[in-house]
Amino acid sequence: MLGVAFVAACVDDIPPRSTTEFVDNPIMLEAALVRCSQDREATRYDAECMNARQASSQIEVKEEAARRAERDERSENKRQALRRTQQAAALARRRATEAERLREEAEYLAQFGVVPLTESSSRETEPETGNLPLAVIPASETDNGISSGRDDTLPATEGGSAPGSAAEPEAKPASDLESIRDELQRRNEEGAN
Repeated sequence: MLGVAFVAACVDDIPPRSTTEFVDNPIMLEAALVRCSQDREATRYDAECMNARQASSQIEVKEEAARRAERDERSENKRQALRRTQQAAALARRRATEAERLREEAEYLAQFGVVPLTESSSRETEPETGNLPLAVIPASETDNGISSGRDDTLPATEGGSAPGSAAEPEAKPASDLESIRDELQRRNEEGAN
């Protein structure tokens, strides 16, 4: 009898499984939770059931943290994609605005017969006069001795700023034109310095 009592006492002295053991072994945790949920009143303060519940809570916290990290990563990826989309849209708007500005500038300069420089044109074809204003010389009535048969000249108005036409007197002193060129070149050199 004494041996049986000793064996029975040893069986009762088995320590309860710890929370760490339950976290490391999910099958053992599930079995303990099933056993503890069958009679909640009797197992409410049982050490092994308390450890199983605590391990279950820790696992849920870890899983929730992993889900939160995944949601945050997806959210960050979406924010970055949205940021890239907004940057691309802003760049497209800037390019469209610049293209529209260049188009309007080309239309404006075309009124005066000036062809604006494009990126494809080389710098070697630029006139060497720098920022000197360009003037458009009207075509003569005869081109290589052939008359156009129509009169493209408009009468000059007094005080107007329209370029001269064939109706103006042709006898302009050459020295006036040269003095104007010299003055413009001097101003250009002063502006460059």
